[in-house]
Amino acid sequence: MGVLPYRRKKPGDDDGLCSLLALAQEGNQRARAQIIEQYAPFVLRIASQASHRYIDRSRDDEYSVGLLALNEAIDRFDPERNVNFLVFAETIIRRRLIDYYRSQQSQVRQVPWTEFEVADDEDNVVNVVEVQASVDLHERAEEQERRRQEIEEYERALSEFGLTFAELVELSPKHADARRNAMEVAKMVAEDEELRRYVQEKKALPLKQLERRAGVSRKTMERQRKYILAIVVLLCGDFEHLRSYIL
Repeated sequence: MGVLPYRRKKPGDDDGLCSLLALAQEGNQRARAQIIEQYAPFVLRIASQASHRYIDRSRDDEYSVGLLALNEAIDRFDPERNVNFLVFAETIIRRRLIDYYRSQQSQVRQVPWTEFEVADDEDNVVNVVEVQASVDLHERAEEQERRRQEIEEYERALSEFGLTFAELVELSPKHADARRNAMEVAKMVAEDEELRRYVQEKKALPLKQLERRAGVSRKTMERQRKYILAIVVLLCGDFEHLRSYIL
């Protein structure tokens, strides 16, 4: 993935930035706006590095998060601590992006933070642990979104059989042996073209054929009919995430 370019500092840039920062911290909104406008490409580059993808300023939340973090950095920066403002701002921006990715998760794996930092090819200091953590959290958010889309598609597929996703828990056989036998019947249907076509066309189980081939009583399969059908739909569709969760 390409990284957004950001020009290197020229002699005199630091003095001009320090003057603008002093004015902004005194309440000069024009100076604050000038800093934010001037360093918007800087924010975009950091957001792109953190997410490992191109950031569209008109569409992606990461850009807004980054701008808010830059504004926060302006308020919190202390010139007497002899810290470069852009290094300080980058740290704040990356941390706020991490907070943003965390907010997208219902469950987040704890990541040990360290103060280990390295300089990137633009002479900015990067905390590699934080960067990797933000990427991991972003990938988790994307996986969660894919799972949500699978659930919606699975619900649509089940509705054709008069079933709902919520019914799966109630329909699941209570005993492990019964559940295992029902899954074996469902796998037999999913792997056999003739049986699979029967289910797709009739929206029902071919109980006569299955009784003969699966060695399971018709009465048992009738009792587990909805559960078996739900598993057949799961096995026959493109539901990679759900299969690993349910089966």
